[in-house]
Amino acid sequence: MKSSPVVHFEMPAKDRKRTSEFYSKVFGWTMQQMGSEMGNYLIAQTTDTDQQGMVQTKGAINGGFFDFKDEDGFRVPHVVISVEDIAKSIEDVKSSGGQISGEIMDIPGVGKYISFKDSEDNIVGMLQPAQM
Repeated sequence: MKSSPVVHFEMPAKDRKRTSEFYSKVFGWTMQQMGSEMGNYLIAQTTDTDQQGMVQTKGAINGGFFDFKDEDGFRVPHVVISVEDIAKSIEDVKSSGGQISGEIMDIPGVGKYISFKDSEDNIVGMLQPAQM
């Protein structure tokens, strides 16, 4: 069986500053606001990482917050699954009853990313990490 672990979580945020303050205060997470070149994404570091940004605590994942929009894919949290070959995984999603959302995004220093709906209408992300 191939292993495609959940490597990241994402949640919508209506106010990134308020979100950052909340998760820092309540859980001690390190929050990092990215710029417009990264879609103003708010990174949530829940556990220590190495110099390449890889999680050091087995079983732990980091995440982030995207801008809330009142439309599909932007109202609810979702997870991101690591895949070895995003093109093959896209075909596997389609042939198994899922639906691809949008086009592959190249996230600098991170990898290739795309969202999809699974067979139950859940929004999920796939990431082919840059180092693979």
